[in-house]
Amino acid sequence: MARRILIVVENLPVPLDRRVWLEAATLRAAGYEVSVICPMGRGWDAAYEEIEGIHIYRHPAPPEAHSGAVAYAREYWHAIKAWFRLAKQVKRERGFDVIQGCNPPDLIWLLAWRYRLSGVRYMFDHHDVCPELFEAKFGKKGLLWAVMRIWERITFASASVSMATNESFRKIAITRGGMAPEDVFVVRSAPRVETFLPGPGDPAYRRGAKTVLGYIGVIGQQEGMDLLVQAVEHLVRKLGHTDLHVVIVGFGPELPNVEADVAARGLSGYFTFTGPLYGEEMLAAMNAIDIGVAPDPKNAMNDISTMNKVMEYMTLEKPLVQFDLTEGRASAGEAALYARANDPKDFAARIAALIEAPERARSMGRLGRARVLDALSWDFSARQLLAAYDRIFSKMEK
Repeated sequence: MARRILIVVENLPVPLDRRVWLEAATLRAAGYEVSVICPMGRGWDAAYEEIEGIHIYRHPAPPEAHSGAVAYAREYWHAIKAWFRLAKQVKRERGFDVIQGCNPPDLIWLLAWRYRLSGVRYMFDHHDVCPELFEAKFGKKGLLWAVMRIWERITFASASVSMATNESFRKIAITRGGMAPEDVFVVRSAPRVETFLPGPGDPAYRRGAKTVLGYIGVIGQQEGMDLLVQAVEHLVRKLGHTDLHVVIVGFGPELPNVEADVAARGLSGYFTFTGPLYGEEMLAAMNAIDIGVAPDPKNAMNDISTMNKVMEYMTLEKPLVQFDLTEGRASAGEAALYARANDPKDFAARIAALIEAPERARSMGRLGRARVLDALSWDFSARQLLAAYDRIFSKMEK
């Protein structure tokens, strides 16, 4: 009988969530029966569909909370009701042996507890450190932060096995979470190198500029887009690099504010905002750039998080500039230049250094792709993912 998995994700639709889709596809290819519960959005609005043998159940997206306990309660209550309703449907139609909860929020253990007595076990897929995410988003700790620490502890206590996106997250699972080291597996987020290939890209994105910078990812409160805009302004106005263009690929709640900031600074001619792009369209845009930028500011969350964009720039053989973050450096190594923490002028200076040394930039790009191929591609993560599932099923059989 096939092993049956139910993956639950709250903050992004599938297959748009790149990590979750890779996990689901890898498990399906290994013979697992995979179902997913996720929100609707960004064109993925069917209540149910089967894609490549993966059964996807979607619910209307909850309103995203940006401030206050009431807003968070409203978002999470909306999601929790949908999880319980759809899990009942999945259980009836095809069943599941393991629930994989992808945070945020650290509340999917509620659903796991509902099915625990019937033998279902909980796999925690640790995407974000939620207490640190709250602190980064709102610049404070307080009561809600303390509640999130409690939820995090319950999450780890409820999980039979957990998956960490990097070694920093693994350490949290063992120390703060109290998990046994043998039950924590590092499953890094990384593209599939066989499809994420370097190429010429679409020259239309260059807008005739000598140098093109590129950003791909979420545009939210904690991604540092304000710092990027300030850095570009310094590049253009103070460092004299006027022959450049910036391509921003992605979406998020801060996008209108970023566009307004660019316009207010008189920089609109230097920026193209493409919105979300996928597949070949995304590769056409990102392959057209010369330098990737990762302006995520240094804070308690970002310092220990692995950014998808960093891995994607490296896989596409692009050098990059980022702030000096612990896990950012662990991922990129010599493929990046590192600016002083949260200093947009130094960020601009590092970009200028790459613009002025194109051969060095190309060499860094080659180092980055080699680093991915040698140790960081999804092939390595897939082995860890399957090992984590072998572990949880072996524990169930005892």
